[in-house]
Amino acid sequence: MDAFVHSVQVWLRGTQLFYIMNNVKWAWRTSESIHFIGLSLLIGTVGLFDLRMIGLVKRVPVAALHRLIPFGVLGYAMNVMTGITFLAGAADQYIYNPAFQMKMLFMGIAGLNVAVFYLTMYRRVAATGPGDEAPFPARIAGGVSLLCWVGVIFCGRFLTFYRPPWHWCPWC
Repeated sequence: MDAFVHSVQVWLRGTQLFYIMNNVKWAWRTSESIHFIGLSLLIGTVGLFDLRMIGLVKRVPVAALHRLIPFGVLGYAMNVMTGITFLAGAADQYIYNPAFQMKMLFMGIAGLNVAVFYLTMYRRVAATGPGDEAPFPARIAGGVSLLCWVGVIFCGRFLTFYRPPWHWCPWC
């Protein structure tokens, strides 16, 4: 596995994206700004929907919140795309970083959680009215989602504290 990870790191260093992220003055900063906007869209919409699921904003209709989910999906896509630019630009900072590995784990759990939610219980949730409590499995799914996204944010912030000692970053 270590040989595969190393080969991915070496491959990324040879990409045009690596060159851009390390040689175009505003590339890293622009990606960071887009990443933050995407995170705001994601957490602002999906986080609010999750809060509804766990019962904190029961008066807001599920349908009204669900109409905002495409903005969360857009934010997620923005984060994935900019995350790829970061990974390509400094693969050695991320690939071996335990905070990055945990961030990817939280994202994977969140993805599995949303798939299970929409495949098994969304129809029941959509039928709830304002003031109604979501079914118990939906409350669990909302709580898991919220915890996962908080974990993603937490681990994302900790990325800079766990840089490998050989990594040097002029913009950090």
